[in-house]
Amino acid sequence: MTDATSARSARRAHHWRRDLIELAALFTAVAVADAIANLIGHQPDGPYLLIASALALTATAAFHTWWARRHSHAPPPDTDGGAGPEAAAQRPSVAAVHLNPGPESAPASGTESTETALWRMRTTVRDAPGSLAALCIVLAQHRIDILTLQTHPLAKGTVDEFLLRAPAALPASRLTRAISAAGGGSTWIERADAHDLVDAPTRMLGLATRTALDAAELPLALRQLLGRCTIHSLPAVPVTGRATGETAPVEGVLEETVMRLRDPSGGVITVERPYLPFTPTEFARARALVELDARLGHRVPRSEHVLTLPEGNEITVRRADHADLEAARAMHDRCSEQTLRLRYHGPVRDADRYLDHLLSPRFGRTLAVQTASGRLVALGHLLWDGDETEVALLVEDDWQRRGIGSELLGRLVALAAEAGCESVYAVTQASNTGMVAAMRALSLPLDYQIEEGTLVITARLSAAPERSLPLPPHLRARH
Repeated sequence: MTDATSARSARRAHHWRRDLIELAALFTAVAVADAIANLIGHQPDGPYLLIASALALTATAAFHTWWARRHSHAPPPDTDGGAGPEAAAQRPSVAAVHLNPGPESAPASGTESTETALWRMRTTVRDAPGSLAALCIVLAQHRIDILTLQTHPLAKGTVDEFLLRAPAALPASRLTRAISAAGGGSTWIERADAHDLVDAPTRMLGLATRTALDAAELPLALRQLLGRCTIHSLPAVPVTGRATGETAPVEGVLEETVMRLRDPSGGVITVERPYLPFTPTEFARARALVELDARLGHRVPRSEHVLTLPEGNEITVRRADHADLEAARAMHDRCSEQTLRLRYHGPVRDADRYLDHLLSPRFGRTLAVQTASGRLVALGHLLWDGDETEVALLVEDDWQRRGIGSELLGRLVALAAEAGCESVYAVTQASNTGMVAAMRALSLPLDYQIEEGTLVITARLSAAPERSLPLPPHLRARH
């Protein structure tokens, strides 16, 4: 009922019957007062009794006025027809739905904790009116704030994706049980951070911009779009030279937890997420990024950094791609067999086969070091290996022991940290002291695994700075 309706109901129209009753009551009161006055007035003490009665009536009227003023700001009485506390507790209230915790989540003490945590949650509900409302009521009962909501329609049902701010003391298992009781199925939940506060359209525009600027960003953009997933880029002709038969139609293929997309540069991009099926909406977004990459064609940012070596020689560090294939092969020819063996861990004669794969921006990023004359003397690779990231270095023999390898490795690790990678690993041989020293110079937590002479060093990037690592003391940069 609105305020206007309540006011109209309060102002009832006067009726002639009511006026007649009030007039009759007034005459009756006057007649009774006259009879009492005549009766008391003929008594010996009649005048004194009348004065005492007048004083008593005046005192009563004064007391009534004081009492009314004292309680003029008291709350209005219950208007629910005398319903008790139980009926009042059952009345629907907006404040109770959105703010008050449910009986399960009520704090034990009189003070509430203000600490909160961000969660990403997905659940599948029936495509029926009221399904989403039931979930929202459960979240409100647990004092959970809904920051963002996305819906992914399915053939049967709907996948609702929430970004939630919940009390830090609320366990995920308890929330999952509550959602299941409210009709949610296949519920998945994980911790979120401040980066997830960006809404979906803004995130898509940012990923599209990154993909447009650099072809190497497509796998990373897909990973950020789809969450924790494994991405494999399978070339049309692998290093072995034998066709794998891996193909995908132009429109791509979606199979529950696996999607296969045609790589614009040839081959297939396979995305796997075993813990959570892909939705048609996610599949359409991934296809849009791949189509954007195909329309823009080959592109690599052309940034250069000039460094001065201790002996005074200048070298340039820049991004490399397929245009540097011939220069990279020439560098291979100048490297010794031992240097190539330490880098590729296989037959030296097959070293040139890897270059076409390594220089492709689809499989990672490559940094090249060239001299003032334009000769390529070192290559550093950051390779997307499924859900892991590998770093690899190759420095020409005559340019080793000058800090070039450490400089390349520091820049590659900084690129990995900017891309959101949690760790990077290097595969080498236990006798490769130069690579081991370069990894230790990163000042990051390292894990070592060795088996049959092969050493795998993993650096955890949680302590890595957001920008490029500082240069070695004997190198001086000029941009």
